[in-house]
Amino acid sequence: MADLTVNWAGLTLKSPVIVGSCNLTTDPGNAKKMEQAGAGAIVFKSLFEEQIELESLQLEREMTQFNERYAEMLSIFPNLKHAGIEEHLVRFAKVKSIVAIPVIASLNAVHWDSWIKYAKKLEEVGADALEVNFYYIPASFDKEASDVENEQLAVLAEIKKTVKIPVVVKISPYYSNVLNFLKKLDEHKADGVVMFNRLFQPDIDLNDQKNIYPYNLSVPSDQRVALRFTALTYGKIKASLTAATGIHEWSDAVKMILVGADAFQMVSTVYKNGFKKINEINQGIENWMQQHNYTRLNDFKGKLAKINLKDPFAYYRAQYIDILLSSDDILKQNIPV
Repeated sequence: MADLTVNWAGLTLKSPVIVGSCNLTTDPGNAKKMEQAGAGAIVFKSLFEEQIELESLQLEREMTQFNERYAEMLSIFPNLKHAGIEEHLVRFAKVKSIVAIPVIASLNAVHWDSWIKYAKKLEEVGADALEVNFYYIPASFDKEASDVENEQLAVLAEIKKTVKIPVVVKISPYYSNVLNFLKKLDEHKADGVVMFNRLFQPDIDLNDQKNIYPYNLSVPSDQRVALRFTALTYGKIKASLTAATGIHEWSDAVKMILVGADAFQMVSTVYKNGFKKINEINQGIENWMQQHNYTRLNDFKGKLAKINLKDPFAYYRAQYIDILLSSDDILKQNIPV
């Protein structure tokens, strides 16, 4: 029988399947079902500092909106305080208490002191590891790319000083040189990196002529960016590699391990197919391993990574050149006669 055990960011996982941050992971019953289906770990829904601040502001407005109109109401309503992070911590603890697999905390903060404060609180409530989400939406033409990176690296360094649990960094692919940034994260002692964040992108409703932010589940083709950069990164840094976005089937998972991923995160396929999909993917990996006489994941991990290929252009220009050379054939196949 194939062994799916994996060493990930200093933790031992019973399988490479990690259920990524989402609403599903906040429910203890769901978490138990994920564990029973074979998940190696789960990432509890992200703690967003911006959301906490917004909810606190909304509550303050609701409690004080009549203060100036009816003075007597000042003494009727107590000065309530938004639960904020405390509610998040309580819910995290409930999930942690019901499963034996690692539960990873996910953090999206804005201010320097919040990164540190929240990271410590999440460790205290029992997080087995911490996933910090780094991304930057440009709002100024004057800020240098290096300033953004240096700020994020400084946050990572301070978090590493503050907590003892593994710290994994989840990034977007939108860095000027993502490979260079991955190297810097490794130098700053990140225990792992996750490639890549799936960011909400704006759209426009033409009927109402307004901005909207639709929630779009991933599709299998979304995995290609993670596949490329995992292949390029494997063997070049010490941090564990986790592939994310667009991994829907066992075949997608095997591809990611072949290019060097230690583990992979899934969300969309769990929403679409239920928790049973976790078991199906693990079983599919096992069957494939048995067909190819592999007993452990390390037997084939990184086999098709850039470092292990003779082709110097693998994962760079070769595929693009091949597409150009065969473009006439592709066009002929799609032109109606």
